[in-house]
Amino acid sequence: MGEKKVSLPAKLINGGVAGLVGVTCVFPIDLAKTRLQNQQGVQVYKGMLDCLAKTIRSEGYFGCYRGAAVNLTLVTPEKAIKLAANDVFRQKLSKDGYLPLWGEILAGCGAGTCQVVVTTPMEMLKIQLQDAGRLAAQRSMPAPVQSPGSASSSVAPPPQAKSTPPQRPSATRITVKLLKTRGLAGLYRGAGATLMRDVPFSMIYFPLFANLNTLGRERTNMQAKAPFWQSFGAGCTAGSVAAVAVTPLDVIKTRLQTLQKGEGEDSYRGIIDCTRRIMMREGPSAFLKGATCRALVIAPLFGIAQGVYFLGVGECCSVC
Repeated sequence: MGEKKVSLPAKLINGGVAGLVGVTCVFPIDLAKTRLQNQQGVQVYKGMLDCLAKTIRSEGYFGCYRGAAVNLTLVTPEKAIKLAANDVFRQKLSKDGYLPLWGEILAGCGAGTCQVVVTTPMEMLKIQLQDAGRLAAQRSMPAPVQSPGSASSSVAPPPQAKSTPPQRPSATRITVKLLKTRGLAGLYRGAGATLMRDVPFSMIYFPLFANLNTLGRERTNMQAKAPFWQSFGAGCTAGSVAAVAVTPLDVIKTRLQTLQKGEGEDSYRGIIDCTRRIMMREGPSAFLKGATCRALVIAPLFGIAQGVYFLGVGECCSVC
């Protein structure tokens, strides 16, 4: 990452364009990740490809982009804040163009903390929209045969409760309902879990990306921009490593932010309660649900985003 001084507006434009391009390319895999992570009892999907195939079959191709509108609307400020804040912190912490490892980690920590302001409501709304198809598919599945000693909470609801299909959620409807019932805090449900995921992610991602992005360059020429392919490859590699590392935290965040639960699925009172229940009911492997999807989402997302970011669209706009 070069230390060339670039104006903050240019950084924000760079980050916004980068986020839009990246999210558009990988959103269907992100949808599969959310649905797989929310599966607790009834296994609607066997894996990522099965999830995408069933989604296209039941909801059409654009069903894979359920929730994309809110994501594309909010990803511009989210990515702009994340990428620009990291650059600003790096510039403030560096001396004579040199930034030690602790400074890189601290800059990533600051970037991850800043982005939560936008990330939390964006993820909150996106998850409800993405998971609606899984809940609909679960309702259409035949009820499992109940054993004599099974808990009453897992008994299927009476037929009349299923006769009227639920209204398809929309971002506007969810937002209005949350604001009416819980106020602004409703949109920030799971903010602690989001912070717990995004700060470690940024602390891993940005230092790793910065070091991979400078490989092969002479220390005397560190100011020069890396070629696009190097920024893309560094973003993919750093993104996949950081994504897999924080997947357990992402599972907890997704479960906490999901408002509508399927039949027999747990609701949680907080991070500790969620962690304990997942461990007791589903075992340690549940914390890695969607890890492959998450790596496949984050790797190209950050590869594309960092590549586009380093093309310097914002600098070009500011010159025009």
